[in-house]
Amino acid sequence: MIRIALPIIAALALSACASRPGPATLPAASEAVTVRVIGINDFHGNLEPIARPVDISQPDGSKLQVPVAGAAFLASAIAERRARNPYNMVIAAGDMISASPLVSALFLDEPSIGVMNRIGIDFNAVGNHEFDRGREELLRIQNGGCEKHTLREPCMLEKPYPGADFTFLAANVLDGNDGRTLFPGSGIRRFGEGAGEVAVGVIGLTLKDTPMLVTPASVAGLTFTDEADAINGRIDGLLAEGADAIVVAIHQGLYTEAGFDDESCGGVSGPLLDILARLDPRVDLVISGHTHQAYICDYGAIDPTRPFLVTSAGYGGSYITDIALIIDPASGEVTAKSASNVIVQNQGVIGRDGPVPPVTDFQAFAADPRIEAYVARYATAAAEYTTRPVGRISGEAPKPGHATQETALGNLIADGQLAATRDVGAQIAVMNTSGIRASLVPDAQGNITYGAIFATQPFGNVLETRSYSGSQLLALLEQQFDSEGFIQTFSVSDGFAFTYDLSRGEGQRVVSATLDGQPIDPTKTYRVTMNSFLSWGGDGFSVFTQGSDPVSGPTDLDATEAWLTTVPIRQLPALGRVRDLTRPAP
Repeated sequence: MIRIALPIIAALALSACASRPGPATLPAASEAVTVRVIGINDFHGNLEPIARPVDISQPDGSKLQVPVAGAAFLASAIAERRARNPYNMVIAAGDMISASPLVSALFLDEPSIGVMNRIGIDFNAVGNHEFDRGREELLRIQNGGCEKHTLREPCMLEKPYPGADFTFLAANVLDGNDGRTLFPGSGIRRFGEGAGEVAVGVIGLTLKDTPMLVTPASVAGLTFTDEADAINGRIDGLLAEGADAIVVAIHQGLYTEAGFDDESCGGVSGPLLDILARLDPRVDLVISGHTHQAYICDYGAIDPTRPFLVTSAGYGGSYITDIALIIDPASGEVTAKSASNVIVQNQGVIGRDGPVPPVTDFQAFAADPRIEAYVARYATAAAEYTTRPVGRISGEAPKPGHATQETALGNLIADGQLAATRDVGAQIAVMNTSGIRASLVPDAQGNITYGAIFATQPFGNVLETRSYSGSQLLALLEQQFDSEGFIQTFSVSDGFAFTYDLSRGEGQRVVSATLDGQPIDPTKTYRVTMNSFLSWGGDGFSVFTQGSDPVSGPTDLDATEAWLTTVPIRQLPALGRVRDLTRPAP
C-alpha cells in the first residue's frame, strides 16, 4: 500500500473560553472520518495538582505562571476533547507509573492505574520507569492481584487490585529467546462500520537503553531491541489487519527550543531523532515522551519523505496533546492531520510563594468529581505518612539542575548513607545524581516532612556496602565520564573528594581522588556504600557489581530520615567535594 500524507492542516485552536460541544454526529460512509487521538506521557503518578506552576513564555519575554495538572483536571480535559468527536482514543507514551509522589508510590501506583481506568486509556507504551519494581510487579500492575513483589504491601486500599483495563504495549521488549514480547507489541482500534469503517493501528515500545536506567535485576531475562527495527517490523502486519493509520507511542523524546505548541521543530535535538530518521514513511503519528518536554513537530519539515507528526505532552499531566487524523475510508489513507498541546490548567494551587490562581489566557478545567473523590481517598490514607515531621534543615536544598552539578542536597544524602552504614565498615558513600528527583524545601521553621524526603528519593532502594580495591574505585569514578551512558557525577560523602577534566581522553578524566586528604591507593581496599540501583550496575556503572563482601542495610529513605533526626537542625553540607577542572574550548 502506498500511503500519501497531505500537508498538515492548521493546528487546533486553544481557547480560553471554549464551551463543551453538543452530541457529535457520525459521518456518512462516503465522508472523510476524523479520529481524535489524545496523547499523554510521563504521568509519573501525579494524582494531585503539581505545586509548581508551569512558566509560559510571553511575547514580551515575561513568564506567565499557570497552575497545572491533577488527575481530576486531566480527566476533565480529556473528556472535553473526546466529546468533540464520536471516534476517539487515548494513548500514553510510557512512565505512567513510578518515580511518583507519595500519594501514588506508597500504594505501588495502584491508584494511578485506577485513575487511568476511569479516564479510559486505550494503550500505554511501557517506559523505563514501568520496570523500576521488576517484571513480575509490572505484570501484576497490568493483570491485577495482590501478590507481593516489593518491600511495600500491595492492595492496601483496594482488595483485590483489579489491574489495568487498558493494554500495555512493548514491541521491543522480548521475554526469553523465542521472540515473544513481554506485552503485545501493537494493537488496533476500529471505528464505524461497513464502507465507513476506519482503523488505527498502534505500536508501543520503550527506549532500547532501558536496562541502563533501571536496576539490572528488574529486567533480568528481558531483551530490549532496536526501536526503529521494532516499529518497522510491525507495520505490514497492522496494514494487513486493515489499519488505515499507523500511530507509534514510544518512550523516547526530543529537546526543543520552540514553545510547547510551536510546530516549527525549531532547534530540536535528542536521541529520538536518530530513530525518526529510520522510520517507515507509512507512519502517520509519533507520540513520544521521556524528556518531559512539551512539543509539536511536523517531521516533514526535517525530512519531506517522512511527513509524520511528532508530539509530546510534557510531564505529570500538565498537558494533553489533541490530535486529529483525517482518514478517507474509501482509499484507506490519512489525508491530513493536526495537533495542539492543551495546557491542563486547574483551578489554582498554593505555590511556594503563595496562591497561584488560574489565568484567563487558557481554559481552566473543572475537577471531575468521581476522580476527585477517588484520589481523595488515597490522599487521606497517605496523609499520615506525608505530613509526618522527620527533622529540620538549615535552608532550602535544590535538586541538581544537571547531571554533573554538585549540590548540598546530594552531599546531604550521601552523608546520611555513610552514617547509616558505618557499622559495617563503610568509608565512602556515593549517590547517583540522576536519582535525586526533587528539591528539599523546608517550611518557615526549617521543618521537613517524610513526604518531602520521599519526593527526593521515591524508588525504595536499599543501601548496600561492598569492598573494592583502590583500582576498582578509580575505574568506577572513570565510568562517570565514559561513552557507555550519559555523563553524570556522583554525590559523595564527607571526607571523599575527586576532581575531573572532561578535556582529557576517556579513561583518563579523573585527575585526583582522595579519602580524608590521602590519595586513593590502588592496592588498598575500601568499603563503599551505594543504593541497590547502583549496586546492580544501574546507569551503566558496571564496576559496582565487582565488589565483594556485600552487606545490605536500611532503605535510602530510612538513612536520610535517621540523619535528619540525630541533630536539632541538620546543617546543609558545603560544596567542593567534586571539582570540575575542564577548561572551555578555545
